[in-house]
Amino acid sequence: MAKMSTEELLDAFKEMTLLELSDFVKQFEETFEVTAAAPVAVAAAGPVAGGEAPAAEEQDEFDVVLEAAGDKKIQVIKVVREVVSGLGLKEAKELVESAPKPVLEKVAKEAAEAAKEKLEGAGATVSLK
Repeated sequence: MAKMSTEELLDAFKEMTLLELSDFVKQFEETFEVTAAAPVAVAAAGPVAGGEAPAAEEQDEFDVVLEAAGDKKIQVIKVVREVVSGLGLKEAKELVESAPKPVLEKVAKEAAEAAKEKLEGAGATVSLK
């Protein structure tokens, strides 16, 4: 097998869905007996004496939470399948029926707002956290 460059690998990863990439990471961890978890930095107990508390950072990752399906449950299920790639009909139905439930987690603001708009357009009640 020919060696792939870093750019070729990244291009291959860009073509994968999140579920496929998640499966790849699991298999990679098992094969090489490593973990892809990032090390956790220890935060300071409080602000430095005489210093001000740091300004709150703007949130850049959002969770899209389905609060309620509303009257048009079938339409909401269709949109959930559209928004969450690789989700089957049964899984989407279970997700909608078990509301409140996160639909997407840790996504960019633009993606979260687009998903919220689509779900609300189908009649669902949605919140961003």
